[in-house]
Amino acid sequence: MNATPTSQLPETETHPAAEEPTVPRQHTGPAPLRTPRPGAGPDAAPHRSGTSAADPLDDPDPQRAADAATIENLLRCWVREKNLPASDTTTLRVPLDASGTALLVPVRYWSPTGWHRFGPPALEGLPSSAPAVDAVTLAALLSRETGRPEATELVGRVADSVRRTADFLAERRRDPRPHPDADLFLAAEQSLLLGHPLHPTPKSREGLSDAESRLYSPELHGSFPLHWFAVDHSLLVSDSAWTEQGRPVAAEQLATGLAEGLAHPTGTAPLPLHPWQARELLHRPDIRALLDQGLLHDLGPHGSHWHPTSSVRTVHRPGARAMLKLSLGLRITNSRRENLRKELHRGVEVHRLLRTGLVDEWQAAHPGFDIVRDPAWLAVDTPDGTPVPGLDLMIRHNPFGPGDDAVCLAALTAPRPWPGTTGMSSRLTDLVTRLAARTGRPVAAVSAEWFLRYLDQVVRPVLWLDGHAGIALEAHQQNTLVLLDADGWPTGGRYRDNQGYYFRESHRAELESRLPGIGAHSDTFVSDQVTDERFAYYLGINNVLGLIGAFGAQHLADERILLAAFRSFLTSATGLGSPLPHRLLEAATLRSKANLLTRLHGLDELVGPVDTQSVYVTITNPLRA
Repeated sequence: MNATPTSQLPETETHPAAEEPTVPRQHTGPAPLRTPRPGAGPDAAPHRSGTSAADPLDDPDPQRAADAATIENLLRCWVREKNLPASDTTTLRVPLDASGTALLVPVRYWSPTGWHRFGPPALEGLPSSAPAVDAVTLAALLSRETGRPEATELVGRVADSVRRTADFLAERRRDPRPHPDADLFLAAEQSLLLGHPLHPTPKSREGLSDAESRLYSPELHGSFPLHWFAVDHSLLVSDSAWTEQGRPVAAEQLATGLAEGLAHPTGTAPLPLHPWQARELLHRPDIRALLDQGLLHDLGPHGSHWHPTSSVRTVHRPGARAMLKLSLGLRITNSRRENLRKELHRGVEVHRLLRTGLVDEWQAAHPGFDIVRDPAWLAVDTPDGTPVPGLDLMIRHNPFGPGDDAVCLAALTAPRPWPGTTGMSSRLTDLVTRLAARTGRPVAAVSAEWFLRYLDQVVRPVLWLDGHAGIALEAHQQNTLVLLDADGWPTGGRYRDNQGYYFRESHRAELESRLPGIGAHSDTFVSDQVTDERFAYYLGINNVLGLIGAFGAQHLADERILLAAFRSFLTSATGLGSPLPHRLLEAATLRSKANLLTRLHGLDELVGPVDTQSVYVTITNPLRA
């Protein structure tokens, strides 16, 4: 991720209103934006385009479109993680020393923040008639460069991700409308077809058959009844800070309410599971033993259908008072998604902490922002008190009514098919171009205003929480929801994820005074040094710089202007008490999570200490370059 060279920056910018890695409403959209010629039209964003050919994502063959999307992801990762310099030509040369050759990659758009657009790569020295390198071959070539034995696993996961992406594109091109039962929140959650633009395998789901994919994939509008176990009360463990009309509600009571009249043996409590997880658990010896002893009972599928959200394992039912974060042993992207006991404690703990008066202080300053709460959980221990993995359940508030337009930033910026069009476009493009048409203003001006409102409504409250309470949120694009008004302007935000909290060690005493015993079971306190690194990545690089990259790559705005706006915002936010604004403004380099290297090292990001779960690399700070 490298900024445009200084010589190419405008003379004045106006505010519009490789260190070694460490391993530790239904919408009808506009016609998709094509790559314009440099300087084409007064509203075109400056960029270097190496080709005027049709966008590879719009290829009528979904397999080729999926392959093109994966190639771009792999190359974006490689450019960032190797901190490659900006290409000053229309072709990027990527050396492949281990193979004794190089890749020649057409540059469709070079992004100061890393959301580059690339054409199909070719091997140097081959005739022009030779076929382009496909995604699986590219993964093999890049894996070979690392020399790590774990790297071979990447190739299979890339193939799996490409195949699933092609299925999703084919289905959505056939019918791009939301599920007929979806509210606005669910429609947005099920619209993320391509996934994280800087992840090598964003749609890899090892262990999921094609038939199961139809049922369990949000991209295919999957839905299913929950599978239920009955748990003997002697094994049931739980906690709840859930209240209704001021009265506490036990987790068991919540689960029973969701069971919709399911009969279960006396002395037991119903426990919902993901159907895939239930099938897998029946093959585990510890689960079989509990079933044989009559301490667990397999009750089978029951009740109304639930819908997977963008995380796959969290399920939603429009109108229900709760969402459920289910354990799911599938390896999705980098990790197996079974809930950990410390994460269950963390969700309830954060809810209790906010209720000590902290949320009142926070919302007095920022009334449009809140955390989606995880205030109750159920789990199972063996008779000797040992946790039984794979059964842990988090019960989450459902704060979204049918008219609440809450969309995660990843879904907002991701290209996808739209009704009435033949190509791919993002909802960000849709709402910005609609606003521009309605107001008669240039697209770039509307984009800049939308971005500034987002910073004020979503980013500023997150900085406030860090500065005033010492709580940094892992606010990446899939965990960050923006609330939109009827016209599409940001009016607030929500954060969700019981995993992603960093309690600063420097604020331990203050947080202990608010909630005695905090962190004892949740393992949430983290050194300020690690917190600073992770917060800069998740909120600074992934979230805000990723949004700037989307505006640029989709030709809605000049990234350099938005970077100037972000610098101005950060200067105004230094008084909030968070060290992040100063860090982003002053550091020549930043530490960035390296999704490709994390995958090549075979790491599961939910296992082990927080400071060694992922590979981080040093990149150039585009706010300084």
